Amino acid sequence: MLVSMHSTVDAWLIAADAARRTLTGSTVASRPAPQADGAALDADQKQLSGALMRVNHVGEVCAQALYQAQALGATDPALKTRFEQASRDEFDHLAWTRRRLDELGDRPSLLNPLWYAGAFAIGLAAGRLGDRVSLGFVVETERQVEQHLASHLDRLPAADAASRAIVEQMKHDEARHADEAERAGAVRLPAPARWLMRAAAKVMTTTAHRI
Repeated sequence: MLVSMHSTVDAWLIAADAARRTLTGSTVASRPAPQADGAALDADQKQLSGALMRVNHVGEVCAQALYQAQALGATDPALKTRFEQASRDEFDHLAWTRRRLDELGDRPSLLNPLWYAGAFAIGLAAGRLGDRVSLGFVVETERQVEQHLASHLDRLPAADAASRAIVEQMKHDEARHADEAERAGAVRLPAPARWLMRAAAKVMTTTAHRI
């Protein structure tokens, strides 16, 4: 029992440290950011790219919260490891999007603590519904993010090759996470749950575009 309590405390301390690093921007990518040469951006193009990359950064803030919370709730050690590995991939995305915001002279969302708290609560709830449901939540989340990133590739200025390269790699990683969750035994979420997730994502992306 004492060992179990220590393990639980350690897990929460790790999650708290991940939250600190996520919200303070003190994340370091394990992979180099995708690189591409593009043309110089004018003021309007920079503003658009900055807004879109801010939304993408918020998505990565939420991904960190979700995966950390789901790892806490996972009963299968192998699944916990899977969530932790996915979280490390998302740390790369978080660092890439933050650096790109700096390069564009823009800023992260002012509401990141709120986004993180909400996503963490959702992740804990998903984890308590069982491992297969939690995996189903991963699949639906990542498929929605994949679609969202595809729409950003349509909207980003053609000259912004740097942002586009980052978004392309993120899209590839999110698709891989969804595929892995499906192979691990994810169950398909009911339609009302999927609709609610889409509605919540719409509120977040619309708000983060400006704030």
